[in-house]
Amino acid sequence: MQLHQFIIAMSGSFDVVLDDGREAKRFHLNRSHYGLYVCPLMWRLLDNFSSGAVCLVLVSDMYTEKDYIRDYDTFLNVAREVR
Repeated sequence: MQLHQFIIAMSGSFDVVLDDGREAKRFHLNRSHYGLYVCPLMWRLLDNFSSGAVCLVLVSDMYTEKDYIRDYDTFLNVAREVR
């Protein structure tokens, strides 16, 4: 759970919802010269894609399945333990 991400809307637009286990915030991405940094142990949801939207996600490391939490309740438990 050490992956850093940087999300960019290369074309079109979409929303990114970031949740640290205590608070959720929604960000609207629609410019290719702006991006959103996502720190480790942050639940993220991408939605509200416009037609033709292209999302670029730059990451700090190679994909490792064990680095992902796919269940929100599990995420909340881990987030509480860490913070």
